[in-house]
Amino acid sequence: MTVDEMLSNGKDKMDKAINALKKEFGQIRTGRANPLILDKVVVDYYGVPTPLRQMSQVSVQDGQTLVITPYDKTILKEIEKAMIKAELGITPNSDGIVIRLTFPPLTEDRRKEICKDVKKAAEDAKVAVRNIRRDMTDDLKKLEKEENLPEDSVKDFQDQIQKITDKYTKTIDEIASEKEKEVMTV
Repeated sequence: MTVDEMLSNGKDKMDKAINALKKEFGQIRTGRANPLILDKVVVDYYGVPTPLRQMSQVSVQDGQTLVITPYDKTILKEIEKAMIKAELGITPNSDGIVIRLTFPPLTEDRRKEICKDVKKAAEDAKVAVRNIRRDMTDDLKKLEKEENLPEDSVKDFQDQIQKITDKYTKTIDEIASEKEKEVMTV
């Protein structure tokens, strides 16, 4: 492995940590209707566990309501059961054609609680990025021994690794503060 490959692998892993954080933030309820909350709903479709979003159209109505229109109307009851089983915290309302999920407005206490969850998820992502930095530094030390890299080159690479880590940490902070702002907006 070369130093460039090591840096490239490290960046890829850090990108994955940020993407995982964004996905996690997408599933956090903010009082607004967000179709990503349905990602964990799996419906038993003729004995095959199928993700809800593959078997229905999901649209946002008036910012507070998700409208789920199944492609096959005969599975409406199965979809309702799966949504209740997934414990979304919202009761589905069916009119025989579509299912509506109405998101209630969040209380101030609940918003603060969600902000704590956001901070914890952001901190977990930062820990993941720092662990990747540690792995990159360990790989650099191995390369130093194997290829007899000069000390000043090693120092430059360590600085480069730190700059990459700082950049990703800053990105995590920005994403988290954006999410907190979204949660606290009434």
